[in-house]
Amino acid sequence: MPPLIAFLLWFVCLMGVFLFDPAKVSKPSLALWVPLFWMFIIASRLPSQWIGGSWGAASESVEEGNPLDRAIFALLILIAIAILMLRSFRWNDFFARNLVLVCFLLFALMSVLWSDFPFVSFKRWFRDFGDYLAVLIVLSDARPMDAFSTMLRRLCYSLIPLSILVIKYYPQIGKQYEIWSGASVFVGVSTSKNMLGVICLIAGIYFFWDTLTRWPDRKERRTKRAIYVNVAMIGMTLWLLKLANSATSKVCLALGCLVIGAAHTRMIKRNPVLLKTLIPVCFVAYMFLETFFNINAGLAGAVGRNSTLTGRTDLWKLLLSMHINPLIGTGYESFWLGPRLTWIYQRFAVVNEAHNGYLEIYLNLGIVGLSLLVLFLISSYRNICRQLSSRSSLASLSLGLWTVLLFYNVTEAAFKCSQLMWLIFLLGVISVSGRGEDRVRDFAPLPKTPATEPFPMLPLEPTGSRR
Repeated sequence: MPPLIAFLLWFVCLMGVFLFDPAKVSKPSLALWVPLFWMFIIASRLPSQWIGGSWGAASESVEEGNPLDRAIFALLILIAIAILMLRSFRWNDFFARNLVLVCFLLFALMSVLWSDFPFVSFKRWFRDFGDYLAVLIVLSDARPMDAFSTMLRRLCYSLIPLSILVIKYYPQIGKQYEIWSGASVFVGVSTSKNMLGVICLIAGIYFFWDTLTRWPDRKERRTKRAIYVNVAMIGMTLWLLKLANSATSKVCLALGCLVIGAAHTRMIKRNPVLLKTLIPVCFVAYMFLETFFNINAGLAGAVGRNSTLTGRTDLWKLLLSMHINPLIGTGYESFWLGPRLTWIYQRFAVVNEAHNGYLEIYLNLGIVGLSLLVLFLISSYRNICRQLSSRSSLASLSLGLWTVLLFYNVTEAAFKCSQLMWLIFLLGVISVSGRGEDRVRDFAPLPKTPATEPFPMLPLEPTGSRR
């Protein structure tokens, strides 16, 4: 099949699933196109990288960035602010409900003052502030859970099939080649196999959770069709994850599905405290075994990796040997800039992250920033546990994402904006007040249709990290 025909076929199918998605309960708000477009960029490539040519050059420098990317991000941020203003978003209430997260963001902003590159650090903080605005657009919707589901499904509908398309028909986009070995690496719409793994990880966890949530009503026609779509997406996701060969994403997908599945068992529903206690205990035990017995070396061998986790342990030793302020770090997103980056390139390899989320936060924001992050994780876990006790359908997904995020950041850096996993996690744990008592964070049931009623036709709506 010619690549152009394949692309047109993908586009027609995408518009069809947007239009006839059986999981859609009501007409979604047009405002959801803003976070959808934002997260599509975060999950895939920057606009300049998609366009290519002179715009797609590797920016003037790491510090300056690309003018096209800046313009698009600035426009989306202004639109997001306008949407929240039109909705009369209650900022004071948001600050009160998410005090630890707000303190973390304010400390990150303060760190601009001691950064070696204060203007670059501030630009990155402001750009990343748009990530939170995108999240708030979804959560401030009149039906937040429907908005969350619609936005995430549309994002997965776009990314997963498009990744398959570019790998098969546009290999100049969907494949890369390792510098030393020359071996081909499948990256899909993203810029690395690990980022493609994250896309598959998020999609796999979501569609597995959504299927379990809808399973009790599987005899309903629309619910059955929604489950069929979920199964098809899970199949494509697993195939794509196999191509990506991201060991961390594979392990975390299995772990996330295990947690979600356990949360839906009768035993846990009757006594949720078992799961609430087991997850943090397992993580503490894992960190203990890794610290004193190097358990990661054995786990790496089990998934086909070497004992150094593909060089990660050597990188961690090098980064910990560098001189920084241990209390406040080098400043927000400032560590991988200037002489430090050159020094690392000369002694290790071309890298731009620590491949450990906890270490990444420590390098940029020090012990203070890392402590605030840990407090936010603890407070979000308490909120998730309260939802689990109240049997909210979101609780199991939030718990799965929380668990995956905790373990994923041992070998990858995802505790920051410009990372899809962090944004999806925030969608599940940020607390936003509603405009009425009917504004609950749960799915509205699919309307029941008689067996003889045709599938309702819904109008098509107009279509609207990196450093």
